[in-house]
Amino acid sequence: MSEPEWRALNRANWDERVDIHLNAPNAYDLTRLRDGTASLDPIASAVLGPPAGLRILHLQCHFGWDTITMARAGASAVGLDFSPRAIEVARGLAGELALEDRVRFVLSDLYDARETVAGSASFDRVFVSWGALPWLPDIRTWGQIVAHFLKPGGYLALAEGHPAAWVFDDAAASPDGRPGWLVPYLGREVFEDNNPVDYADPDTPIKNSRTNEFPHPLSDIIMALIGAGLRLDEFQEHDSVPWRMFKCLVRGEGRYYRWPDRPWLPLSYSLRASKPG
Repeated sequence: MSEPEWRALNRANWDERVDIHLNAPNAYDLTRLRDGTASLDPIASAVLGPPAGLRILHLQCHFGWDTITMARAGASAVGLDFSPRAIEVARGLAGELALEDRVRFVLSDLYDARETVAGSASFDRVFVSWGALPWLPDIRTWGQIVAHFLKPGGYLALAEGHPAAWVFDDAAASPDGRPGWLVPYLGREVFEDNNPVDYADPDTPIKNSRTNEFPHPLSDIIMALIGAGLRLDEFQEHDSVPWRMFKCLVRGEGRYYRWPDRPWLPLSYSLRASKPG
């Protein structure tokens, strides 16, 4: 069976982004990762909790910045990503930092995780953060995969851009510079994008710019977790996001970007969903 076109397009896009991100210190500071001073952003850190002594599965881990950070904080971590280039870099960093005994990286599509990652119901935490879910067409199966790997009493820690903000885009900006409406919140339709600009380095064009993205309203995400047998324990909406989602956002304290005048809409959210024990 041939690979779905959406997946091939998205993989080529993310393979190319890896090297852009390796050279974008404002977004991914490898110096801090190497010297041990790196940390998760405050929203992700708060929803995850202290990682020391825990077994953590990091889904859609990119090149492992957060995965390695959690391992250096005392976790036993497994990172999964579908990009060969991302996993190549992640494994190289783990070797360079002598962390192979505490962090492992798996090259796999998320929907194959139950076959490629050993350890059903063996993880204390499943961690997912920042820009992961819009790349997944089937959010119900994602919820089932999360539940599959959690121990009883373990929980998903999710920090993500808010679906209410993702209906807007700079490509449809108004004359005052505000992002304009792009997709319907409840549309649930694949969005075919062709954006040659990367969020971490807008000055480096992306050649593999065609992507397919999949909007999910909050209700679908939460019900995917509940439908998989998980319990929603914590949910918070935030007026900030750790990357420049829109050009009009201004950077403030704690690595975050916010609306320039008042918090018109939430820009991100975080949640914990636990597996009953």
